Amino acid sequence: MARKYNVYGIGNALVDIQYQVDPGFIKEAGIEKGVMTLIDEDRHQALIERLGSVAFQRSSGGSAANTMIGVANMGGKAYYACKVANDEFGDFYLRDLKEADVDSIKSNQTDGITGKCLVLITPDADRTMNTFLGITATFGPEQIEPEVIQQSDYLYIEGYLLTGDSGFKAAQVAQEQAQEKGTRVALTLSDPLVVEEFKSRIQELMDRGVDLLFCNEFEAQALTGTSQTAAACSALEKQVEGFAVTCGPDGAVVRGDGR
Repeated sequence: MARKYNVYGIGNALVDIQYQVDPGFIKEAGIEKGVMTLIDEDRHQALIERLGSVAFQRSSGGSAANTMIGVANMGGKAYYACKVANDEFGDFYLRDLKEADVDSIKSNQTDGITGKCLVLITPDADRTMNTFLGITATFGPEQIEPEVIQQSDYLYIEGYLLTGDSGFKAAQVAQEQAQEKGTRVALTLSDPLVVEEFKSRIQELMDRGVDLLFCNEFEAQALTGTSQTAAACSALEKQVEGFAVTCGPDGAVVRGDGR
């Protein structure tokens, strides 16, 4: 019998606020270009003030949320487990998810401040992210819904979630529930810095069983301790059944069904 959802995603719920800027702004603001940096609320407000009248657009985001929206855009059925606040940004987030045909649950909306990500886009099409997690930093096992996981073909775990203790525990609980209910497990590594700082947590999830891994070549190299993409892919073949390693302008290496 077909399950209700193709993918059940877990991750940080962030309102993406996108700005078009030049590289000079990033340098002057003391921001590391091309990566995700966690910031506190004061730094978040200071950057918004510095951006001033620069035009922006906003959307529901977060790594796993973007993937769930992608699944829906391709005709799939996706569900996103997340945590937002009872504020204007939280209302916007859930409304935007719904408009993208991604299911979620409003009961995970609580007091606090909804997380936001300032996405600075430069003319070279690079994106630099400064993230204030807000209430999503407390996403934990209580947000996991075993009955929905059971209705899903895949559980999709966002790598960024592993950077917090409660998020890592949520990932462990979700993985355990998925494996009990015959739901396959997918994991995305999210960022090279995540791999470098939280490799032991990633490896623990992989040792417990990951069916499908998503990463880029630098994340793959960091995880496997190699300096070549081909060697990293060979090492991954021994750890996961399937993977997709993106290689920038050189496309991607995809493995599945033993080939």
